[in-house]
Amino acid sequence: MKLSKLGKTATLATLAIALAFGLSACSSKEQEGDKKSIKLGFMAGPYSDQFKRSVQPVLEKKGYKVEVIEFSNAIQPNSSLTDKSIDANVFQHEGYLKSVNEKDKSDITELIKVPTAPLGIYSNNAKSLDELKDNAEISLPNDASNLARSLVLLEKAGLIKIKPDIDPLLATEKDVTENPKNLKFVPLEAPQLPRSLADVDFSVITGNHVIAAGMKLSEALLLEEPPAIYQIILAVRGEDKDKPFAKDLVEAYQSDEFKTFIETDEASKGFSKPDYWK
Repeated sequence: MKLSKLGKTATLATLAIALAFGLSACSSKEQEGDKKSIKLGFMAGPYSDQFKRSVQPVLEKKGYKVEVIEFSNAIQPNSSLTDKSIDANVFQHEGYLKSVNEKDKSDITELIKVPTAPLGIYSNNAKSLDELKDNAEISLPNDASNLARSLVLLEKAGLIKIKPDIDPLLATEKDVTENPKNLKFVPLEAPQLPRSLADVDFSVITGNHVIAAGMKLSEALLLEEPPAIYQIILAVRGEDKDKPFAKDLVEAYQSDEFKTFIETDEASKGFSKPDYWK
């Protein structure tokens, strides 16, 4: 039976309404967090590699389409999260996130801590910190939180003392009260620290940059035991922290599959384990 022109128009209108309703429903689901396509941001290095090799497959089994975005500097992962270019990131510790939220008035929220490559002291020449001589040059990360963290590690090594009443997240060279060997501090961008070993006596290097440079955590003369505030976190926007995709991200990171991977992967040796695996 042929439809009249009026009938065809009505049918097309009905289809248009149904399509619009369907799109609206999908949009509502996205707004509620029932999304099956997620983008995660990383700095190039071990956290991205671990995710792609072990966490991403767990998410894909749950039906997620996952895209990994790797950034070239430490500003981009949080700015991209804030402007909703990505849904989550894994690259920073609690201290750094706190400083970013305060500076940018942003609402980025920690979901969970993940296995963390600890900060360490390295040298191309020395086999022990006992070989550190007077007036030695030590390169350090120049970002505020990791600079403070480096000074705390140097204090633990017995090389300096910092003010006892200073917030360990805020310590700077100005807070060093004792420096018996007259060590010379050389603050640099964190990715440059492994290369700086050719020019300085020692370097305090964040674990992810050690691994990205083809070095091993086991080469450190001293590794920190990172407290919770320095452990790397999985972060999302505050508005998304209770959504289903956020819950599934947490479950994937806490999964037995990822735990086994961390315990058996050669490149992950030396990573500190989060409390939920202890």
